[in-house]
Amino acid sequence: MSIRRQRQSGLTFIELILFIIIVGIAAAAILRTLANTSNTSADPLRRKQALLIAEGLLEEVQLAAFTFCDPSDTTENPAAPANCATPEGVGTEPGNTPRPFDNINDYVGSLGVPVAAFNNAAGKLVDAAGNELGVSGYAATLTLRAESLNGITSTAAVATQEVLRLTVRVTHGPLATDFVELDTYRTRHSPQVAQ
Repeated sequence: MSIRRQRQSGLTFIELILFIIIVGIAAAAILRTLANTSNTSADPLRRKQALLIAEGLLEEVQLAAFTFCDPSDTTENPAAPANCATPEGVGTEPGNTPRPFDNINDYVGSLGVPVAAFNNAAGKLVDAAGNELGVSGYAATLTLRAESLNGITSTAAVATQEVLRLTVRVTHGPLATDFVELDTYRTRHSPQVAQ
C-alpha cells in the first residue's frame, strides 16, 4: 500500500505579514498624496484670479492718457509741459470726476516707488472710480519706472519721460511669495492726443 502525501499550498505567516506591511506603506503614500492635493487645490484658483485681476488693473493703467498736458487742456500737441496751459502733474488733481485717474501720472506719487493705487483705506481692491471689485484676500500695487526702450531714451523727471515701465503686483495669500506680477511698457508717442 502506498501512502501519498498531499502538498500544502498557501502563504506562510511571514509572507502574509510582509504583504500587509508593503500594502500598508503603499496605501499611506497614496493617501498622503491625495491629502496634499486636496489641501492645495484652491491655490491654482486663487493664482488664476490674481492673474485676471492683474491683467484688468494693468489694462486700466494702459488705457489712461500719457500726455504732457492735463486731458482737459486744449493745447494742440505741445512739445513740452511748459507749453501747456494746464500741465499734467503727479498724483490725482482735485476735481477730476467721474474718473480721478485721467493720466498715467495720477496713479503714482513718484517714479520707482510701489503704490497701492488700487486699494481703498480698508485694503480692498477698487476700480478707478473707487468701486469695490467684490473680491477679498487680494491686494495690488503699481510701480512706474522711467526706462529706455529700443533706443527711445527716457529721463527720470516725471514731466518729460518718454517711456514708462508699468509693473502691477497682486498678492493673493498669506505669504509674501504668493503673488502675480505683470510688466509692460508705455511710450508717449503723441504728447497731447489721448491714447
